[in-house]
Amino acid sequence: MHADMNVSNAPYHHPTPWDARFESLTLPQMLERTVRHGPDAPFLHFLGRTFSYREIFSDARRFAAGLIASGIEKGDRVGLFLPNVPIYASAYYGAMMAGAIVVNFSPLYTVDELAWQVEDSGTRLLVTVDVPELADTATKVLDQSALQTLVFGRLSDMLPWHKGLALKTLGRSKIAAINWSDTIKPWNTILEPWDWQDWMDGKAPALPDLEADTDVALLQYTGGTTGKPKGAMLGHCQLSINAQQVAAINPYDNPRDDVMMGALPFFHVFANTALLNHAVASGASIAMVPRFDAGQVLKTMAKYKTTGFPGVPTMFQALLDHPNITRTDMSSLKVCISGGAPMPAPVHSKFEDVTGVRVVEGYGLTESSGVVSVNPYEGTRKKGTIGQLVARTEIMLVDKEDPTKPAPGGEPGELIIHGPQIMKGYWNRPETDAEVFVEHDGKKWLRTGDVAVVDSAGFLSIVDRIKDMIAVGGFKVFPSQVEDVVLEHDAVKEALVIGVPDDYRGEVPRAYVTLNPDADSSVTEDSLADWLNPKLGKHERVDSVVIREELPKTLIGKLDRKALRAEVL
Repeated sequence: MHADMNVSNAPYHHPTPWDARFESLTLPQMLERTVRHGPDAPFLHFLGRTFSYREIFSDARRFAAGLIASGIEKGDRVGLFLPNVPIYASAYYGAMMAGAIVVNFSPLYTVDELAWQVEDSGTRLLVTVDVPELADTATKVLDQSALQTLVFGRLSDMLPWHKGLALKTLGRSKIAAINWSDTIKPWNTILEPWDWQDWMDGKAPALPDLEADTDVALLQYTGGTTGKPKGAMLGHCQLSINAQQVAAINPYDNPRDDVMMGALPFFHVFANTALLNHAVASGASIAMVPRFDAGQVLKTMAKYKTTGFPGVPTMFQALLDHPNITRTDMSSLKVCISGGAPMPAPVHSKFEDVTGVRVVEGYGLTESSGVVSVNPYEGTRKKGTIGQLVARTEIMLVDKEDPTKPAPGGEPGELIIHGPQIMKGYWNRPETDAEVFVEHDGKKWLRTGDVAVVDSAGFLSIVDRIKDMIAVGGFKVFPSQVEDVVLEHDAVKEALVIGVPDDYRGEVPRAYVTLNPDADSSVTEDSLADWLNPKLGKHERVDSVVIREELPKTLIGKLDRKALRAEVL
């Protein structure tokens, strides 16, 4: 089913027409355009200090100059090993101005994880901050990989002067003791020591010409639709157009006055598009926190009168669990956007009831630059769905066993996507193109690995992932559907269902849950199983329910079925 067919057959509820046109821009061009419109407008609010668009653009230009002076050439990879701090934006856009390809690394990576991705991407230079955990990991990777240079930002320089002074004098244990002579390998002697501020002193050279339609801007590592982490190659046009697609679904006046809550980590593709690049495309500002902490997020929302909050479901659950949720003024908040994982219906309803703020679910992948569909911010929406497609995006549902054939009429099928935001391919993995792309109607479509249905109104629902389906005696069981039923129990807070081996049926579902803090002591594993199974089809029934203190989560906090399966099996 094609998106344009959906639009013609059903009302399109986003404020911009589906066939809207978007400019193909490089990300530095997008930033420069916004700076010209309002150079002194706020861009980043960080722990009491505000950085204007002019400041970040100036630092980005100077960083680009430092990179070029140090020998970085067009197409070289520059890595960001950073939490949500202001120099992330300066380094991100600055590296691109220099013609480099940015590589995002999670600040939670171990030495081995970081070293592997540094080697796979060929990252030459890495930007991090003088926080002990990050500095220690980055320095070890420098010693054992082909990485050539580390550039350290000083956290104290990014704070208001009084907080920076307090950190330097009273918080020394929170600052890494960096041996500057060890942070560079002898391939360059232009700038020493390798402190972020030293990269700000160079004169801006002529910056390389960039081609929005052909040049790669970002390597975003992902497990992909299959296998070991791979670097999705996202071009300037894919990222800039996806940012414009997201900006186009905003129905509110004066988007330049919007203040987005920046709790999602910038290293993740969801935040990269829905926060950072979206803000630049709109001229909005971001109220950042270094990492998600429910109490700090609530304070930040109230202080900066945030108008939008993109997050993952576990963030909304954590805010509900915080005692200050009902005492926080959220009157400025217009909408919350949930992505990354399905939002449990009880969490969705409770958050809206407690806060009075509308929560809309959306969907995207790393390979789609971040966003494919979302429920409208105003008017018609359908809870439990991932909404309608963003403009210029097309989808088809194909056979789960053979993606060259359409799905049988009325049945769920694998979701495949065509649109201007779809990646170029995986870095140094040309052999994977045949696995992740499929040809239809003379176009190249991205296979998502997700099983979906679309209703007559053009709203999409993800049923499950193909790899997660459980084969029970010839029947296919979608674990997410069993999880939805488990979550109807008042005592259950979180749930994951996986298939476990069974001698007779091949596999059988098993549910793993955490309980709400106020759950009655009479709730047991057996009582939950006895309550659950009569509500399920015979082939969907679980062999047991396992109560745990916690369930595994990914780096951005969504429940991780893959990790649970690996742990259990």
